[in-house]
Amino acid sequence: MSQPLVDMPEVPTRREQAQRLLRDHPGQIEPDPFGQPIVRGEILAIGPTAEALNKARRAGFAIGGTTSYGALGLQVVTLTAPRGLTTAQAAERLHALDPQGQYEFNHVYQLGGATGLAANAPAPVIARAAPAVGARVGLVDGSVAREQPTLSGARLVQRAFAPGGAKATPHATAVASLIAGAWGPFAGAAPGATLYVADVYGPSPMGGSVAALVRGLAWMAENRVPVINVSLVGPPNRLLQAAVQALTARGHLVVAAVGNDGPSAPPLYPAAYPGVVAVTGVDGRRRVLPEAGRGEHVDFAAPGADMAAGGMGAGFVRVRGTSFAAPIAAGRLARLLPRPDPAAAARAVSALASQAADLGPTGRDPVFGQGLIAFDVRTDPASVGAQRTALRGP
Repeated sequence: MSQPLVDMPEVPTRREQAQRLLRDHPGQIEPDPFGQPIVRGEILAIGPTAEALNKARRAGFAIGGTTSYGALGLQVVTLTAPRGLTTAQAAERLHALDPQGQYEFNHVYQLGGATGLAANAPAPVIARAAPAVGARVGLVDGSVAREQPTLSGARLVQRAFAPGGAKATPHATAVASLIAGAWGPFAGAAPGATLYVADVYGPSPMGGSVAALVRGLAWMAENRVPVINVSLVGPPNRLLQAAVQALTARGHLVVAAVGNDGPSAPPLYPAAYPGVVAVTGVDGRRRVLPEAGRGEHVDFAAPGADMAAGGMGAGFVRVRGTSFAAPIAAGRLARLLPRPDPAAAARAVSALASQAADLGPTGRDPVFGQGLIAFDVRTDPASVGAQRTALRGP
């Protein structure tokens, strides 16, 4: 018999997570001028000239490694700030030395949702959704727990990009199950799909950095993964924007959560970049989550609360947040886009829009976008034993 979900304290919001990161790891993380967490002392130079690097070296910057993202057409050099300067002051100095250059902080991005504790899994029966064998979806997150039964029919290809290696997380495992899972009455949006999992978090407090995130996206491009889910949120960043632009120009679809900072918060990224499929969440009564972001960039709504997902062990968790709406849209799009192709990607988004149920004001709006898709993918938590209130996501 399934066991009920155990009560837990509510997890912190994204802002609280950022503040905790800054407080607990001051030697590795510091705030940018807007209070967003960044890797201390690191500046990312995007496509710098040899002359610019020489000027930086003479000004006391240490020139670190060069990373070439051939699949994205990008080259990035990591610079270390001179002693005695904050990272923000170091960035100002670089812009003064090279006004035409592109220099960016190594921002640290947070997750866009949270899970409760697991309940035992029910005996398997035939999944209610048609298999999506052949579909391929990218997942930029933590690592996925391979022992989760919902993913027994999916293929996992995992690679670590964060300092310290890989670490399986409840968030990544739940997101993966909502894409490719199938077990008992539970089924994701594309059961049986192949998942390319880029672990950009690992065990380090510097996990979730934009440098790791872009390395993961470049790996997706190298493997020609057509649809990439990013349930992470943070501030605008030039390197991340360049990576997203390169992917969309090559015909990949980047699907991202709009975030849970509330309706009056500024847009979060990468969801707000042009060309990204930005997804908000609704509850079991088709009401938008009150904590979900709003804006003209919102493309679709999908289930994001009052639903179950796969947990770290053999059971299920109850989830809440736009993190868990985005993978449902990604799974549906992966059924429509077998390989990267700009024209086919546009057709896939149009086809998904044709399936959307118009909610709110008639036509596209900043709350639901083009409407609600894949509400049938939502699994009632009680049907799999996840019975307590979900924890609110960051």
